[in-house]
Formats: sequence, C-alpha cells, structure tokens
Amino acid sequence: MSTQDTSPETVPTGAEAPAVESIVETASPADAAPPQAEAPEAPAPEGAMALLARIAALETELADTKDRWMRSEAEIANVRARAKREVDETRQYAVQKFARDVVEAAENLRRGLDSIPPVREDEPELVAKLRQGFEGVERSFVSLLERNGIRREDPTGALFDPNLHQAMAEQESAEHPPGTVIQAWTAAWTLNGRLLRPAMVVVSRAPAPELNAPATPG
Repeated sequence: MSTQDTSPETVPTGAEAPAVESIVETASPADAAPPQAEAPEAPAPEGAMALLARIAALETELADTKDRWMRSEAEIANVRARAKREVDETRQYAVQKFARDVVEAAENLRRGLDSIPPVREDEPELVAKLRQGFEGVERSFVSLLERNGIRREDPTGALFDPNLHQAMAEQESAEHPPGTVIQAWTAAWTLNGRLLRPAMVVVSRAPAPELNAPATPG
C-alpha cells in the first residue's frame, strides 16, 4: 500500500497571496441624478435698502454733474459770443474819434455851400461855377464817407427821435403833427449804425387854443 501524502496544503500568505480586488459598481452618467442647483439666498432687508439708497445717491450725483456741465457749456458759449461781439465792435468803431473829426469837416463844407447866394438868373458866371464846384466836392466827400460806414441823415419831416435828434427849439405849427421835425439846423451822422453827432432840430408843437373874446353887452 503506497503511502499518500496527507500533509495539509500550505496557504500562501503575504506577498505570495493573490490580491483580492473589490468590485465597485459605478453608476453610468445617464443613471446619475442631476445635481440640484442651490437657490440664492435672499438679501437681507437692511442690505437691499442700503443698495437702493446708494443707487439713488449716484443718480442724483449724475444728474447734478450733468446740470453743471450743461451750465458750463452755456457759459463758455456766452463768453465766446461776447468776446466776438466786442472784437467786432472794436474793429468797427476804432475810428470813431477820427470819424467825428471828418464829420466836422463835412459840416463846415455844407456851411460854406449855404453861405453862397442862392441861384439867380443874372448871377455872375464865377459864382455859378463856384457853387457847382463846391457841390461836386461835397457829393464826392459824402460818397467817400458812406463807403466807410459814415452816413448823413436829414431828419426834416420825421418824428422827433431822442436817440438821433437834439431839440434846439419848439415852434407852433398847425400843418405838422406835434413832435415833428420841421427844421434841421444840422444833419444826424452815424458810424455803422452808431450815433456820431445828433441832428440839431426844431420840433413842432400844437398851437395854443384861441380864447374866445367876451361878448360886449348891447
């Protein structure tokens, strides 16, 4: 009878033991439940009020800044317009003193013409030529002044204007409305619309009412 090895089998231990893998079942992505989004927390009432107050303050500040900016722009535009107007006026009226002197020369020329005797049929030829020469010089001189903005205005027959006329006397007249210039001693002179010399005039006034004579007893 053969002897059978009946020694117990040795169970390998340590490094010789096969690793035992634990099987972990993982769920597929389709089977996984979607994550639930967390609802945002509602801000505290005190924080919401502070935020609204801050927004209101910023809006007020913005409106105030815009208003100041618009006012500044308007002021700058006014300054520019005023400066341009002053420059234009300085350019136009820089010769005002010289223009007054020239007007005085024109008035003296007119006085010289008025001193010549009026036209007569039997007047000497020399007087007629002298008058014609002075009149031609005056026309040329006045035309030269007008080209440079100096104008002469005869106020005879116009209503009295204190901005252009200087009343030297009043005269009763039933033919003219009260306040009418019935005689001009000198003309009015202007430089680009600005008065250089006022016209010296005589102004009409209404005649005084006639007093009825008392009836004499019969």
